Amino acid sequence: MLARMQSHAVLGMEASTIEVETDLGRGLPAFSIVGLPDTAVRESRERVRAGITNSGFEFPLRRITVNLAPAHIRKEGPAFDLPIALSLLAASGQVPAAKVSCYSSAGELSLDGSVRRIKGALSIAEGTRLAGSSGLLLPQANASEAALVDGIEVIGVESLAQAVDFLRGDIEITGAGVDAAALLASGGNGAPDMADIKGQEHARRALEVCAAGGHNLLMVGPPGSGKTMLARRLPSILPPLAFAEAVQVTRIHSVAGMLKPGQPLVTSRPFRSPHHSVSQTGLAGGGATPRPGEASLSHLGVLFLDELPEFSRSALESLRQPLEDGTVTISRVLHSATFPARFMLVAAMNPCPCGHLGDRRKRCACPPGRLASYRSRVSGPLLDRIDVAVEVPALGRSELLEQPRGEVSAMIASRVAEARRRQLQRFGRDEGRRHDGADRPGEGETVFDNAMMSPAQTERHCRLDGASKKLLGEAIERLSLSARAHQRILRVARTIADLEGSVSVESAHLAEAISYRSVDRASWEGA
Repeated sequence: MLARMQSHAVLGMEASTIEVETDLGRGLPAFSIVGLPDTAVRESRERVRAGITNSGFEFPLRRITVNLAPAHIRKEGPAFDLPIALSLLAASGQVPAAKVSCYSSAGELSLDGSVRRIKGALSIAEGTRLAGSSGLLLPQANASEAALVDGIEVIGVESLAQAVDFLRGDIEITGAGVDAAALLASGGNGAPDMADIKGQEHARRALEVCAAGGHNLLMVGPPGSGKTMLARRLPSILPPLAFAEAVQVTRIHSVAGMLKPGQPLVTSRPFRSPHHSVSQTGLAGGGATPRPGEASLSHLGVLFLDELPEFSRSALESLRQPLEDGTVTISRVLHSATFPARFMLVAAMNPCPCGHLGDRRKRCACPPGRLASYRSRVSGPLLDRIDVAVEVPALGRSELLEQPRGEVSAMIASRVAEARRRQLQRFGRDEGRRHDGADRPGEGETVFDNAMMSPAQTERHCRLDGASKKLLGEAIERLSLSARAHQRILRVARTIADLEGSVSVESAHLAEAISYRSVDRASWEGA
């Protein structure tokens, strides 16, 4: 007898529909799985056999052939255990085959027949909706996560026996639901407060500008000046995630298997801070089977690279394309995968290897030539993608002992939120609508902030008067600015204007934006 059930294989961020076909034939007892399964899928035979037996069902002593179609897609992981077990029970007449064929399922079986949580449940639910299945049978631990997708019935089960009872009609299980609005309202980012920062008014201002426009930031200063402390407080002034953004972030973390138990939705912007020993694959993503890296796990949040020159050159260079396009595409022989990677890059570094160049209290001890070697580890093209660069000097005695606490994060966050609101209104009137196809800002995605503006949008919304054009022209000559750097200066100036509630970009806004290019290529190499 032949029985069929749908499941899904998660490839990158997408879920491809897989038909699980189970045939009971004549011959000596055997159990084979075909259709390009990996080791974990082939091992399903033992889990399914034990799970069926220990759940009180009869395991058929027949020649069992399970085909996972289409055969050209590689199937990975234990999520095929549940659909294989259910289709096998349907083929042996223990479950109504017609009911089984109406549902999709995914889940890992324990030897006692209980169902364990899986990765990628949100992508699987989206694939189920697109495939038109009646519903989705999932582990109870994944049910709330999958319920974020509208238009399908999500049935959470704790065991194979419970799934069988539901398909037989012996029990009723209410479809899972989740109150996303309540989750977003209750979820805080838990970031420390900006009030903890003493002094560093210039750096605090730079953080506010970057938060308001989604710009990349580089902080240069001696050890202990507060660079890391500043970076870790950036999430406290970022606007909260909207529901659509939260679903995007959750989907990435689900595919990576990083959702915590009982966490159906990521409610705060990611803050990722990988160690400088991270590999290129760990930072940008990859592997034999493409997996998201730190760049994608930081999507719509912050990627903080402390001690920037200590990262490998290849790892840093792998960020150039994501910083420009907002995506990471990983190509392999069998398939390719594209992961979103629209993050704010925040980097920190010492001014020299010993860390004391320019320090008023301690003299730099670096030998000649070592400074140039140290700074050359960060390439010009990568620096070109930095919008804002500031020096973070060492604090003096009076600042450490006598200066009061700084402005609290809530006050700064309110200004940032108002600036973001102005940007959303502007792009809503313009081409902030969604287009079909391309990857680049303004061509294939909704524009949320100034850092995402396309060149055409930058020209439209950052028009300069005669005096401002002259100022920018002098900066281009003096700093040897590239076309990309010129565009980024205009976007930062637009953000400064938004913070002040100005309709147009004035000379003062442009001057401040230019001041943030202190480590541009010409001055960097000439240091």
